[in-house]
Amino acid sequence: MLDIEDLQVLRDRQPLRYSLQVHRGEILAIQGRSGVGKTTLLDCIAGFATATAGRLDWQGHSLLGLSAAQRPVSMLFQDHNLFEHLSVADNLQLGLSVTLPQDRLQEALDSLEVAGLLTRRPTELSGGQRQRIALIRTLLRPEPIVLLDEPFAELDPHSRQCATDWTRRTAKAAQKTLLMVTHQDEDVQQVADRAIVLQRPA
Repeated sequence: MLDIEDLQVLRDRQPLRYSLQVHRGEILAIQGRSGVGKTTLLDCIAGFATATAGRLDWQGHSLLGLSAAQRPVSMLFQDHNLFEHLSVADNLQLGLSVTLPQDRLQEALDSLEVAGLLTRRPTELSGGQRQRIALIRTLLRPEPIVLLDEPFAELDPHSRQCATDWTRRTAKAAQKTLLMVTHQDEDVQQVADRAIVLQRPA
């Protein structure tokens, strides 16, 4: 279980506070108006934002003393975090274990309709193609916690359907604990087990 209790993060000198629990294997959608701290919550879980108070535990062990690299977290950023000078295939290998069965990778590439892009570089891809490649790399990594920030924002309706179906299927098969920031109710309905709505600080 991911257990967050009265976790406080300062942003622009204003405290943001979070309390929630996410069970192992559960998919949680996080919604709310712009500026309420949705991305900040993901950044804090991943170790890219510093908590000033509160508790952040995974399976009974605190994550707060761990660096971002030490945390059991794989995160998809809004800018897709692909290396421009590397091919799609090389970008995928950077994020994936060398022991990953090739049939799992091929299934992902086929499901998201990007199998023909492996020799291209990110600069040669559309925003939606970049997003799908980054989604594959994030979901197929070994870390048990997956954080997705607007993972389907740039996709057309057909690609979005493929991506949401694959994301839920893959996360459930691997028992990933997944937190997904989204503004789209459609994403919640197709991917998440439940949703929470963050409110502006009083």
